[in-house]
Amino acid sequence: MTTAPNTAHVYDSKVAKVAVLVGSMAGVLMQALDTTIANVALPYMRGSLSASYDQITWVLTSYIIAAAIMTAPVGWLAARFGKKAFLITSLAGFTIASMACGAAQTLEQMILFRLIQGVFGAALGPLSQAVMLDMYPPQKRGSVMAIWGMGVMLGPILSPTLGGFLTDAYNWRWVFYINVPFGIAAVAALTIFFKDTHKDASLKFDWMGFGFLSVALGAIQLMLDRGGTKGWFDSPEIVIEAGVGGIALYLFLVHMFTAEKPFIPREIFKDRNFVSGLVLMFAMGLVLLASSALLSPYLQNLAGLSVTQTGMLMVPRGFGTMFAMLFAGRLTMKMDPRLLMTVGAAFLVWSMWDMTGWTPQIGAWQLSSVTFVQGLGMGLVFVPMNLVSFATLGPRLRTDGAGLTNLVRNIGSAVGVSVTTTVLASSVQTIHSQLSQFASPFNRGLSVNAPSLMMNPQIPFGLANLNRLIEYRAQVEAYANDFLFMFYVSLPIFVVIWLMRRPSFSGAAPKIEVMDH
Repeated sequence: MTTAPNTAHVYDSKVAKVAVLVGSMAGVLMQALDTTIANVALPYMRGSLSASYDQITWVLTSYIIAAAIMTAPVGWLAARFGKKAFLITSLAGFTIASMACGAAQTLEQMILFRLIQGVFGAALGPLSQAVMLDMYPPQKRGSVMAIWGMGVMLGPILSPTLGGFLTDAYNWRWVFYINVPFGIAAVAALTIFFKDTHKDASLKFDWMGFGFLSVALGAIQLMLDRGGTKGWFDSPEIVIEAGVGGIALYLFLVHMFTAEKPFIPREIFKDRNFVSGLVLMFAMGLVLLASSALLSPYLQNLAGLSVTQTGMLMVPRGFGTMFAMLFAGRLTMKMDPRLLMTVGAAFLVWSMWDMTGWTPQIGAWQLSSVTFVQGLGMGLVFVPMNLVSFATLGPRLRTDGAGLTNLVRNIGSAVGVSVTTTVLASSVQTIHSQLSQFASPFNRGLSVNAPSLMMNPQIPFGLANLNRLIEYRAQVEAYANDFLFMFYVSLPIFVVIWLMRRPSFSGAAPKIEVMDH
């Protein structure tokens, strides 16, 4: 027997409920990890797959593009085929693709398998969120959304640590093989215990809207990924990608607001809390992944730390997020969630401000304490944000909302990494040019004792040493500028938080119907 639409599920035992919870969580954690876990293994992959630096980045780009495109139709697919079949198929496909990535022998094979992995992984985040929201009434969703949030937030935070350990201890292939046992266990648990949802075989897919959105996302993602290496709009390729992406996005918006039945329901944008939540999710995606992407090379390239040491120093941020999420859900039920999000945003903004004064000689204690506070802030914003966003959204729109939320987070992450990388490169060039003014024979500091021998700009050896010193100082200041940029980008979060209405979580639970397997 299947449930009627828009109803919650009742399970016969706690074992069944926990199995479904853990199975769906395994999927979202694997998907979140695989978004960034391959980063630390890229140098090792280059040798094994005989790829250049530009070519190996497609290992990341192919996954992100596929996941971004396939996130959009998750709501329609779940409604058409049922959440059980869709979730199990996505998990099984993701697990098989992970195994294939680990076994890849050529760059072409790796890119193909990563595309497949992204296609199947796209649904894991929004589906798991929708499943958990379906399982609990509003007054009990705080704790379960905290658990779901841990999977989403901890993936990008802990992936450098886990990726570095697996690569150092075994080899880069285990970055992908690690998914296999957990994927098999999750598929088994959901197959046995998960109860199916309503299916509507009469639904027709909006191929035109999906086509426009796919082209827009693909072109914009390519522009963001390749813009930094191609000189942005000085390159004809980037101009073409920007033009195609912009036109396709315009056509998608026109189609969505004029079509009779677009695959993203128009009424979802009438919910003020949900739309505000989308803006916050974009900002969180930007800050979460961009700060992680900046910190890892900062510690490795400037501070001279190993991959494993860098990963260990980034663990406190994960612990901060976990600590916040342990009580954020319950606090959201007892107080105004906007106050909680404001405190979290204050922690987040303060941490960015503190990072503007860092140098590569920063002590482990200061680095760990600041990143812990940063993780604490992310956790305090993320859990209430999800609860408030979905509190006033109808059950029929829940899966579409979850898909859209994950899509916006992915876009925010892509934009964050691309923009901060561009700001960093631009700052390095500008500061290097400014500092080079002092590299002349008229600088008295370079004409006495050791500097006159080791950094004399009039001889090739001295000029090379001096250039390395200038480049190092330029990078240190450029990273400080990047952290300052992220500080200013984070400030509007406070305004968006207070545009949300305070929801009530004490309403009656949704209608419940017992189902058979």
